Amino acid sequence: MSISVFSFGSDHKRNKSNVIVGANQILEYQNIIKNKRIGIIANHTSVIFKDNGEYTHLVDSLISLNYHIKKIFAPEHGFGGTKPNGENINDEIDEDSGLQIISLHGKQRNYGEIKSEDLKDIDILIFDLQDVGVRFYTHLSILHYAMLASSVNDIPIIVFDRPNPNSHYVDGPILDLKNKSFVGLHPVPIVYGLTIGEYAKMINGEDWLGLNTKADLSVIKLKNYNRNEIYELPIAPSPNLPNSKAINLYPSLCLFEGTNVSVGRGTNLQFQIYGSPNLNKKTNEFYFTPKKNIGSKYPKNENILCFGKDLRSEKVLNEINLNYIIDAYNSSNNKTNFFNSYFVKLSGNENLKKNIVLGKSSDDIKKEWKEGIDTFKKLRKKYFLY
Repeated sequence: MSISVFSFGSDHKRNKSNVIVGANQILEYQNIIKNKRIGIIANHTSVIFKDNGEYTHLVDSLISLNYHIKKIFAPEHGFGGTKPNGENINDEIDEDSGLQIISLHGKQRNYGEIKSEDLKDIDILIFDLQDVGVRFYTHLSILHYAMLASSVNDIPIIVFDRPNPNSHYVDGPILDLKNKSFVGLHPVPIVYGLTIGEYAKMINGEDWLGLNTKADLSVIKLKNYNRNEIYELPIAPSPNLPNSKAINLYPSLCLFEGTNVSVGRGTNLQFQIYGSPNLNKKTNEFYFTPKKNIGSKYPKNENILCFGKDLRSEKVLNEINLNYIIDAYNSSNNKTNFFNSYFVKLSGNENLKKNIVLGKSSDDIKKEWKEGIDTFKKLRKKYFLY
């Protein structure tokens, strides 16, 4: 199978910390998948790294080793990782292998849903997606529904662990479950500081699947991983997170998705800039015009000159920076329409919007988060693998 890999450039060498991902450790899982009909939840990041820094796709590798891959389940942005954000993607057949690719982000089923009929010829599920450690990145919901399908259909699921590039801190309001959606299903902060394998263990351990059920879960652990180090991903996880700067700024800037302010979708500086035609030009001297591109079919403020900030020179963040959205709100000449209904889903509660409108400072707003974050930090330690 050949897919185009959306990568960070020509240097595909592993992180200097020499982390070995779960997919690479075939000796740890070969006996689990031997003689099994396999369903694999994967995209362009699901690769096995070679010693020379190159890589092969996990599906290609398993097929070459005569493992029985039956079908592929693809998340948001599709199996190739190039579809625009939010686009509905149809099921398809891979031309090279003849494998069925079932879209988990399309109209044929609810987002993330794996139907029992999809699993009739499957003995085991493999989950291998590169997450970014942020609550509203939809891979967590894909994981949840994969584990739910695993439990309901009595099919084991293996999570091949991968590093979290935002594992070095925990921050943000805890999601109020009355606001749960595909961009947030669980009562966790925006940045939660766990690998995807650890998060899977927490879903099971906290009974978040409901129905009094748990998945038959195995996690293939990382080697040489330190959660306090910032891991630089060798492959861009999605079209609008093109580099490490965007990934680091994403937890802070994605809140703008619930406003009339652009985060650079429709440019080549996605999640490294922000701006709007409604912001004060004197205090927001950077400007750009969003246009259609590979990562955004309908970018916000398309073909309209936007004024804002260029954040490419910002220091690496070790917390969510609320000053970006506070400053933008304060300098907007259209405060009435600044927020939209999506903002509460992203923030997870109603208070953040209210506090920004009331003019509270970042420090005062974050004081409201402290108790929830402290409680969550104690909870997550039960699921540490590293």
